[in-house]
Amino acid sequence: MVIVSIQVPGVSARTLERFAARTRRAVKLKGTVSIRVTSSREMRQLNRRFRRKDKATDVLSFPAGNHFSELSAGDLAISAQIAAANARRMGHSISKEIKVLILHGMLHLAGYDHETDNGEMACKEQRLRKSLGLPTALIERSLASKKSDKKAGVRP
Repeated sequence: MVIVSIQVPGVSARTLERFAARTRRAVKLKGTVSIRVTSSREMRQLNRRFRRKDKATDVLSFPAGNHFSELSAGDLAISAQIAAANARRMGHSISKEIKVLILHGMLHLAGYDHETDNGEMACKEQRLRKSLGLPTALIERSLASKKSDKKAGVRP
């Protein structure tokens, strides 16, 4: 189920639902995934409440507990404003950007964690991104940005 709680030009819940179903199968997630496309303000509130980070973020993943794993894989929340800004910066549509975020979030629901898995999630995301016809994925962007900063002598 996809809920678009903030108007996003060129994005329909129905199109995102079809993409999400395809992505869920590609990631091999069991159970349903609920997706909410919302404001950066709500994302900041969710990020502060669940991750103790007082800032908006592009996508949050909430895996279902073991009790619900057969019925629900979990929930995703996506910031429409951050997706729009990323889409402009990357030169593609906001619809494609939201799909990139859905893929990233579903990989997290499947148990991948790019901060601790030595590149396993990045490889899977890159392979799936290509098969799903998506532009550069989040982890690839992050790695490219770090390489660029390193060349420029910028410290994290």
